[in-house]
Amino acid sequence: MLTRKDFLRMSALGLGAMTLAPSFNQLFAAPSANGIPKRFIFIRKSSGIRPLEIALRDFSDRDKELDEKKEPLEVDLHKHELPKWLRGLDDHKDHMTILQGLSAKMSENIHWSFSSVMGCFKSNRNTLSAIKRTTIDFELARLFPSPFGHVELSFAGGRTGIVDGYSAPAPQTRNYCYADPETARNELFKSVLNPEAVNSDNDMLSFLQSREGLKVSGIQGHEKKRQEMQVNSIDAIRRRNQELIKLSGTLADYLPEIAPVHANGGPNASTPEKQAAMTDVLIAALKASLTNVVTYTIDDLGTPITGLPGNETDRVGIHPLGHDEAFGGVPAWKTREQIRISHVNQIKKIIEELKQVPEGNGTMFDNTMIMYFPENGETHHGVGSESPFLIMAGDNCNLDIAGRYIRLPYLGTEGHKTLGNWYTTLLNAHGNPIEHYGDLDPEMSRKKLPQTGSIKQLMG
Repeated sequence: MLTRKDFLRMSALGLGAMTLAPSFNQLFAAPSANGIPKRFIFIRKSSGIRPLEIALRDFSDRDKELDEKKEPLEVDLHKHELPKWLRGLDDHKDHMTILQGLSAKMSENIHWSFSSVMGCFKSNRNTLSAIKRTTIDFELARLFPSPFGHVELSFAGGRTGIVDGYSAPAPQTRNYCYADPETARNELFKSVLNPEAVNSDNDMLSFLQSREGLKVSGIQGHEKKRQEMQVNSIDAIRRRNQELIKLSGTLADYLPEIAPVHANGGPNASTPEKQAAMTDVLIAALKASLTNVVTYTIDDLGTPITGLPGNETDRVGIHPLGHDEAFGGVPAWKTREQIRISHVNQIKKIIEELKQVPEGNGTMFDNTMIMYFPENGETHHGVGSESPFLIMAGDNCNLDIAGRYIRLPYLGTEGHKTLGNWYTTLLNAHGNPIEHYGDLDPEMSRKKLPQTGSIKQLMG
């Protein structure tokens, strides 16, 4: 158990997610007329997605020329063969969109984006002061309330436990995340596994609400005001904990099982084993309605890759792979492809599990959107001129995108769209009428080209 002082010192992590916590009634409110929420899963990968890697290999000569010149293009996925690493999703082409041509220069690029790719601002190498706005995942979580509001998972840097995350519930406020499957399971299902600990947490939260808590923290000035704002929202979390204890019998039906190899952070678990276990926890949290929005950093340049098919005995480094270093005699491009295949396996598992759960007149997947994208742009040393997205969206998706390969006009040309336009599209389509989300692109501004608003051709 953390000491009170330690708990206070972690305010940038745990309390950050509470800063703008909705009221208890909002947390458990029906998010739509039929009571069925929309769900969003953001899967961040490192070292880029090269546009050619996600392009269709059997384009017609004309379409291939347009794609290579990065000119507008739209084709039916059903008439084409997917790249090898995407073929695990062949049976789900009806729900697939490959979106090319978005730029992300207003985000951080090169090696890491930190919080910026989720918020469309420069991150200044991950400083708290640089977090300019609530990130897109938290904005969507507000539209579709749930007990946890938003859940962040991460395999970044090989960390374990509860650590600082990359999403942001408010400006200058960092989220926390679960960095291994055991921690994620134990925290999300704590009311089932350890209700006494939930009550103990409530005691700690009660202390933090007190003026005494603020006094002993030693926080002064502007930081004290921010701390006070955070503390004022703690009561909603306490009441959420109490309600989750009451619901623990129901939640027990969704409790995921994970293998003993994941104990104590899973130091001996292979990367595919860790990914599979984290995916099980993610799916269980969605099925139990603990959250409707998940952000999952599936790897970063510091994530150790072990047990990868084709490199089972190697400890693969993502950073040297980006510089075309071979491991175990396997070419770097092939190992990068295998890493993407391992990611697609997790996406496939989420889709197929949710398609088995009835909801309304269909299944849970009908109301779910999965987005897989590079955190740092189009290559290992990304510059943000392109940020390819793989989108898997159910039948009730509020956008008109399914079953298509879509290339948008290139950066600096009429009709070009940025990451901010894409996030604006998500918000506008789901009830937030914001004029534009995120910072503007400098090149588009210099050329006085329109760049605000949603992507109209994708709106349903």
